[in-house]
Amino acid sequence: MALTSSPEHPVPLREVAVAVKGWVERLGMIWVSAQIIELSRKTGTVHFLTLRDTSQEVSVSVTLSTAVLDAAGPVSEGMAVTAQLKPTVWLKTGRLSYECFDLRPTGEGQLLAQIEHLKRLLQAEGLFDPALKRRLPVLPQGIGLITGKNSAAERDVVVNVHLRWPQARLLIRYCLMQGPSSAGHIMEAVADFDADPTVDVIVIARGGGSVEDLLPFSDEALVRSVSAAHTPVVSAIGHEVDTPILDLVADLRASTPTDAAKRIVPDAMAELEHITRSRGRLATALISLVSTQSAGLEQLRRHPVLRNPLSRFDVYAEQVSAVRHRLGRGLSDKVNHEASQIGRASAMIHALGPTSVLTRGYAILIDDDGHAISSTEQVAIGSALTAQVSDGTLSMTVTDARKESHGSATKAQDT
Repeated sequence: MALTSSPEHPVPLREVAVAVKGWVERLGMIWVSAQIIELSRKTGTVHFLTLRDTSQEVSVSVTLSTAVLDAAGPVSEGMAVTAQLKPTVWLKTGRLSYECFDLRPTGEGQLLAQIEHLKRLLQAEGLFDPALKRRLPVLPQGIGLITGKNSAAERDVVVNVHLRWPQARLLIRYCLMQGPSSAGHIMEAVADFDADPTVDVIVIARGGGSVEDLLPFSDEALVRSVSAAHTPVVSAIGHEVDTPILDLVADLRASTPTDAAKRIVPDAMAELEHITRSRGRLATALISLVSTQSAGLEQLRRHPVLRNPLSRFDVYAEQVSAVRHRLGRGLSDKVNHEASQIGRASAMIHALGPTSVLTRGYAILIDDDGHAISSTEQVAIGSALTAQVSDGTLSMTVTDARKESHGSATKAQDT
């Protein structure tokens, strides 16, 4: 019912707000088609979307929960979606708000969501692991090219390969490069080239296109067949911004077919220039090395020992002679010194020895046991003694023994 009012009988604002809220919420849940032009993920449980009509400049702000956003799969700005919205009015502010209870990508957005889902599954299996990537040969014996007949991709690869390496051997297999049966044809070509021992690298090339056009190159069966191939595979699909799943599983991703040609064969002219420069550097290095060694030999030749190898022996002979002279003189001085020391020691021994005392008229008395007699108490009357004098010995018998006071000599009479 419409509210009646006049200046004399105004309607309370709360009643107007409640009426507006009731009118708006009578719309209930409604499905709309739109395009995401802004996505704001918050740290909490409520996130914000800005949806725009697909043909008119009409946009609204939408709130949705984390559960709804995650259930929609990978969504991004620019994606077309179908959303279940419920409009409402907040009484405190009077603000019109839209809450989203379901969000589903449609058209290209739905395809992108499916591709992203498959990508996550394959990544979890490890098919994108860099450790699985095989290195391309430096100069392939044969190049297997899978492409569309008379396509720009074929021309780009063939022309640039022959420009870079004219002797390159290309084996071309024409396949459908879009459509439902495209993935199966490409799988057969990959299997044939992988079984050919003369093919060292396989190139899958196609020009750019829409998501639908490039959808076969995200086919799960094709991706798994490329991952299982023993021959290195190069993916050259679309333009640089296009990234089908084949790019992630291939051993090398080329941004364009032309880039693929540059990556699989070297540039013959560049290689020749590199060889020429290397030969020049090598020649310069050899000449420098020879010059350095020649200068070193010349310095060695100028050394006195090389001019006269025996000159050092003459010097050593002089040094040996001088050492021998010093050694002889030192030995002679040492012998003379020791002889003088021995003479002095001998004279001292002679002066202090008993023989010297005997020459002054003294005698040494020795009993029958060979003991020297130094006291009258050591002999008895009638004992036989031997007296040693300076020039011989005397035999005697003790007839009398008298002990004198200190300092007096003992008298003995010969028999």
